[in-house]
Amino acid sequence: MNPKHSNRDNGVVTTALLLAAGKGSRLYPLTHDTPKCLTMVHEASILERLVINLNKQGFKRLVVVTGYQEKCIRAFLGTRAGGMTIDYIYSPLYATTNNIYSLWMAREIINEPFLLVESDLVFDVSLLDDMRYPGRIAVARMQPWMNGSTVTVNQSQHVKKFQNGIAGTFDEIRYKTVNIYSFSLSSWHSITERLDQYISAGRVNNYYETVFAEMVADGSLTLKIVSFDGKPWYEIDTIEDLAEAKKLFSADKYETKIPSNITQHTSGISKPFFQHTKCMGKETITRSLSRLKSLPQSNSLSLKRIHGANIQEKEVSPENKSKGRMHGTV
Repeated sequence: MNPKHSNRDNGVVTTALLLAAGKGSRLYPLTHDTPKCLTMVHEASILERLVINLNKQGFKRLVVVTGYQEKCIRAFLGTRAGGMTIDYIYSPLYATTNNIYSLWMAREIINEPFLLVESDLVFDVSLLDDMRYPGRIAVARMQPWMNGSTVTVNQSQHVKKFQNGIAGTFDEIRYKTVNIYSFSLSSWHSITERLDQYISAGRVNNYYETVFAEMVADGSLTLKIVSFDGKPWYEIDTIEDLAEAKKLFSADKYETKIPSNITQHTSGISKPFFQHTKCMGKETITRSLSRLKSLPQSNSLSLKRIHGANIQEKEVSPENKSKGRMHGTV
């Protein structure tokens, strides 16, 4: 872990925070023994797709908040993936807290601008192009099938107000939040102060959007919208969501190679190498899909094969998750 990590690359964000602590109970039985982020969308898991996208965009550091079946995620990623180093934070209260608590857990390990991403999203890599700068929020124009938190926007294309739920009639255009944000270091410091207040008050089952909404309303947080319309993206919460995501991200269109010339951060990478890990009791089944060509030792991808790992988790109640599904527009 490197809480003093510096992130200054001409104003471009190079650290990502991935929230992957939840149990994903709405994807049962696929998540009975496996973390939600390792759910397969054709020949690649959600997590692999996310990491490949971050590598293509030149990210240098990935921080993952884990909880349910966290050993599976660690076995899958190791400590380096392509051009990124990987740090982990384990949230022992994952079964009884919400994403506000997962975000709060990262308050000490991250001391730089960063991109916040939920671990159940699949999206076209180019959608991150404009998210690489601090103070951004990914949104999509509302569609009839969408639900969950939304925002209204002012003339300068900044968020004016957050709303919880989409019921009713509205005079203003509303945009669906995609659960991807980028923050400056000063904004992150302000957010952590507000998070501290919520956690100290025992409000561990709120969504972090509650904090963002409060801060936007009082002027302590400014977010410029980045449209995710026009290219595919999807949040996978249910079996039905997974089926729809597979339509958007068909197997024949999935790009398994990372061009060697994308950015200086990932030069030399010809193919990502990941282990698809399915955890079943004390057994770990791994399967390799592709290979990473030889890199210098300092840049090699850590691949840990866990044999006989004890990954059994205590029985917990299903998550009380109310965020709506979010669909891509093509």
